[in-house]
Parts: sequence; structure tokens; C-alpha cells
Amino acid sequence: MARQIILDEKFTSIQEAQSGLYKLLESAKETGRFYRVLKNNKPVGVLLPNKTWESLMEDLEALSSKKYIESIRKARASDKRYTSSQIKKKLGLD
Repeated sequence: MARQIILDEKFTSIQEAQSGLYKLLESAKETGRFYRVLKNNKPVGVLLPNKTWESLMEDLEALSSKKYIESIRKARASDKRYTSSQIKKKLGLD
């Protein structure tokens, strides 16, 4: 089941980020979380594990494809539906 990314958010101060950047990135990598960096309780940036960054870039690249967006539009407009069993079979997961 897919997790909502917002549930993976943690907060850290700019001072903690500056003094322990590697430690925070390692923690993010191990837990699959990301850190919102705050200065005076205002967000100034985000620390992401590289795997999360690559996944986001892949999603953004797909969403910038007109062909991909058109295929989604057509699929949503279609009346054709598949059961989870049919999808598992098509993907070879049964």
C-alpha cells in the first residue's frame, strides 16, 4: 500500500541541520522520512533521502510527458475496468 509522503515529514532546526547534516540524511535514508528545515519556526528548505528525490524526479518527468498525460485522460474517460485479479495476472503477480 502506498504511503502518503506528508506522514513521513519530520522537522529540524537550521542549527541542527548545519551541525549534523550527514546524520540527518542517514536518518532520513534509514527511515524513509524527510526533514523540513526551520529557521525561527519558518520553513527554509527540505532534506530528502536520495531515493525519495529520484522517485520525485521520475514522477515529475512522467507528468511532463504529453503522451503520458493523454493516456491517463483516455483511461479515465474509458468505461473499461479491470479487477485486481486481472491486473495481477497482467503483471505476472498471481
